Amino acid sequence: MNYKWRALLLLWVAFFLQQGTRQIFGATLSSIQGSLGVTAAQIGMVATVFTFAYGLSVPFAGVTADMLNRKWMVVSGVFVFCLGIFASGFAASLGLLLVTYGLLNGIGQSFYYPSATSIIGELHKETRATALSILQMGLYAGIIGCSVASGFLAEGGANGWRVPFKVFGGIGVVWALVLAFGLRGKISDSKTPNIESNKPSLKEALKVFLSNPSALLLAAGLGMMVYVDVGFKTWMPSHLQSTFGIASGSAALHAVLWHYLGAFVGVTLGSRLSDRLVAKRPSVRMETNMAGLALAVPFIAWMAYAPSLAACCVAMALFGVFRGVYDSNLMASLFDIIPQKYHASGAGIMLSCAFVFGSTSPVVLGFMKDTFSSSTGIASLAGFYLAGAGVIFIARHRQYFRNNNQPLTINNQQPAANNQQSPTNH
Repeated sequence: MNYKWRALLLLWVAFFLQQGTRQIFGATLSSIQGSLGVTAAQIGMVATVFTFAYGLSVPFAGVTADMLNRKWMVVSGVFVFCLGIFASGFAASLGLLLVTYGLLNGIGQSFYYPSATSIIGELHKETRATALSILQMGLYAGIIGCSVASGFLAEGGANGWRVPFKVFGGIGVVWALVLAFGLRGKISDSKTPNIESNKPSLKEALKVFLSNPSALLLAAGLGMMVYVDVGFKTWMPSHLQSTFGIASGSAALHAVLWHYLGAFVGVTLGSRLSDRLVAKRPSVRMETNMAGLALAVPFIAWMAYAPSLAACCVAMALFGVFRGVYDSNLMASLFDIIPQKYHASGAGIMLSCAFVFGSTSPVVLGFMKDTFSSSTGIASLAGFYLAGAGVIFIARHRQYFRNNNQPLTINNQQPAANNQQSPTNH
């Protein structure tokens, strides 16, 4: 197997574990809350601390990855966050869970994504959006697999929720060793520009990103999406349990299965379409992002107030299709408008902005559930998707259509077909 695809496979499994272990918490939330005897707002704080810790750490992880070896950033990140997941299975109090799941897990996970997407972005030129979309499928598969397994395991008694943390955390520690031997330290591809000798500083990376209005707007759009995503994954299993009276295992299954099956369809269609059209229409990646968020809005509202479980599952699936359309060009849009040497640091800064903002969602939705209803909290998420579509529309206009509706890129240069040339040429 060609190394670029073998590396993608190794990183795919790691992404499966990274995203899947996040959903263990949502799938077992009711059991953890009952076991520890805390309120909805208090247990929501665990997810908030995790998201906030991730958001604060990820820009430093991204810049460090651009300066150091991205392979070892990935390896160390997988090891640290899986160690945190494993230790969460032994947490006896809310405070310990805040440390193991919130801090250790959040900081460790921040090491992975900027480095992994940067590695893939360098290895894949003509197939960039497709490769990143295949990676994105690891998110869907991980969330479905870990959520279903965790939900059913949580039904095995008062401490059943601890088992999936121990199982998946242990598997992840082992996979970190596989990555250490399977990934190359440097990309040995003669077609790949050598950027190792021109490594950016933190100040330089921040200056490049913060001076690019379109990149900032993409970060704002991602922040809206992350707010919805974190709130949805944290509270949807509980919402299904309380609204339709189903068991935790069934709730964990339905909360992710239909949504991410839909997302699988959306990310496949979105990536293939944008890769085909980008040579003729440089703005297509941002337009795909924008359409995905906007078209998902009515289905989020329907999902919140669906009169039956079947109707709710249909709404979640359609919400997932358009969420997948957005996901299909999430990082490809950013990589189109910033130089290649800043890909990892740019991704880290973008994720930081998004996750710091999105970290408030679990507590806010927990408060809304305690004060109003879970349906009210879920329905409020639609407004954030609509706002996200709006800011990406502005980013698209600024980046590509500021001169009498003529396509523009950085320095008014057209991007090469299917990203065959490095963004450093812009």
